[in-house]
Amino acid sequence: MADQASRGLSRRSVLTGGVAAVVGGGAAGALAGYAGRGIVDDDETVDWRTVADSRVVGTSSEPFHGLHQAGVTTAPQSHAAFVAFDIVPGATRTEVQGVLRAWSQDASRLTQGRGGLADLEPELAADPARLTVTVGLGPGFFDATRMPERKPTWLEQLPAFPEIDQLDDRWSEGDLLLQICADDPVVASHAARILASGVRGVARQRWVQRGFRKAVGTDPAGRTQRNLFGQIDGTVNPTPEGDMDFDQILYSDGRSSDGQVQPWMRGGSALVLRRIRMTMDTWEEIDRTSRELSVGRTLDTGAPLGGVAEHDPADFEAVDDVGLPVIPPESHMARARQRNRGEAMLRRPYNYDDPPAPGEISNSGLLFAAYMADPVRTFIPVQRRLAEKDALNTWTVPIGSAVFALPPGAPEGGYVGQGLFEG
Repeated sequence: MADQASRGLSRRSVLTGGVAAVVGGGAAGALAGYAGRGIVDDDETVDWRTVADSRVVGTSSEPFHGLHQAGVTTAPQSHAAFVAFDIVPGATRTEVQGVLRAWSQDASRLTQGRGGLADLEPELAADPARLTVTVGLGPGFFDATRMPERKPTWLEQLPAFPEIDQLDDRWSEGDLLLQICADDPVVASHAARILASGVRGVARQRWVQRGFRKAVGTDPAGRTQRNLFGQIDGTVNPTPEGDMDFDQILYSDGRSSDGQVQPWMRGGSALVLRRIRMTMDTWEEIDRTSRELSVGRTLDTGAPLGGVAEHDPADFEAVDDVGLPVIPPESHMARARQRNRGEAMLRRPYNYDDPPAPGEISNSGLLFAAYMADPVRTFIPVQRRLAEKDALNTWTVPIGSAVFALPPGAPEGGYVGQGLFEG
């Protein structure tokens, strides 16, 4: 065994159980002993650290309890499920409160690698893979629970954008939301099933939207993700390290832009979720230069046109040799850029690629998830500019739209939304 260890383990011996004795005699010691050495696959050597990392990914966890809900500033996981529910007519406030309490109890267990309270497959929860569960309340929640006076004034469905919207009810609205994210799709799926089973008789599922980003380990540099158009998506995102007003951008102090105060929302946030279909077939008919002019950035590096690197400042005043703007004013980048600090938001998008309908070639797009303190102040002005004149509108169609209030985090022993019922 010593000779084999010095040469590296053969993959064949792993598959036929040759490592069992080593792991059985002390897994931690074996991992420590072989970390950094090679696994020999015939003539190919594979770094053992990639195998060890897969174990770390599975056992990594995110806290559930805290001042703010997880799943907002959490580093985006590889897989997401957004699940919306409608409260059934006749459900009582106490029953709805019970759902939020049960969700919080189960989520606090699932995120730490334990099965839910009535979990018949607890083994599927054993490796949480950075699972987060984020709970949202839609505009209809407050009428259904007969608490309309406690709804923030910004919590309404977005106004119509007739220039671009082709919204479908099956991807829009909802009284309750579960945002479930993990680095393992099995973990996310299991959590969604356990949590959804806890609403029976109180709420019915309205829609499920699943998305993905790059798999863990495929980009160790942690570069900004790409959407299915191939463009880097999410460059100008606020960060706690780079933005002194990060908390003000993201979290509510309980006040709406019209001065209304809802104390229960202090420390909470708002989520705008837009399902955007990408017409991949027509996008792929245009040349690379036309794509970059539409976006306002180069596709390879993500640099603003005229720049070199992704995070170079954009020069919207620069012109080319014939006097045309280097960054076209109708480009997506030019239309989406902040006009003031109140338009800053945190974006956490996921791609989707679902089976096409009969007669269609593709069914792909983006689950655009944006977080902010007040969507009326932040999201709507930006979306109006994009609807009016965004070059990308030729190849994108919003087909789903929803807005949710994300209450502050649950304290230890408490539940998400507790302040709403007690205030």
